[in-house]
Amino acid sequence: MNSVELSPSLWQKLQQWAPLVVGVGLSAYAAVYVATHTADLENLIIQVGFAGPLISITLQTVFGASPIPTEPLTMINGIVFGPLMGAFYSWIGYMLASVIEYFIGERISRASNFEDQREKLPLGLGRFPVDSPWFLILARIVPGYGPKMVGVVGGMYHVPMWRFIWTAAIPNAIGALAFACGGYGLERLF
Repeated sequence: MNSVELSPSLWQKLQQWAPLVVGVGLSAYAAVYVATHTADLENLIIQVGFAGPLISITLQTVFGASPIPTEPLTMINGIVFGPLMGAFYSWIGYMLASVIEYFIGERISRASNFEDQREKLPLGLGRFPVDSPWFLILARIVPGYGPKMVGVVGGMYHVPMWRFIWTAAIPNAIGALAFACGGYGLERLF
């Protein structure tokens, strides 16, 4: 019988990338499921009572640390919990996801073309050093990849944890409040 042996470097690469690939795959599946069963998710969060916020925060954290957008879940939180508590629960999930992204960034040795991407940021954000509070706050508001990019890059460049946390807290709170209020308002319209 012939056994297949992996070289140590290939084995290390598999160990590093497998959890990320599996995590993204599971997150994508969960996102598609949640997107097609929004009413079910709303009902679940309502029916489980005091555990509803824990479920919401957990989903917000998992989706927030993946490439999946979390704004629809934030809007659901605004509908289910009201604008302030919905924003608060979403903010907790955003903050936990930011820390996870930071630790993912610490594990990545090199960013593919990050310096090139940074130069293309709007409003001259690419001129700021990565550990600048201005960069850490303002780059998070760039639609699409801003928050996730800042989380990973913050870890890659070893931004001090306290600076990373407080600069994440500000835009995360503003975004959570905006989308939770939007969800609350939309629910009131219909």
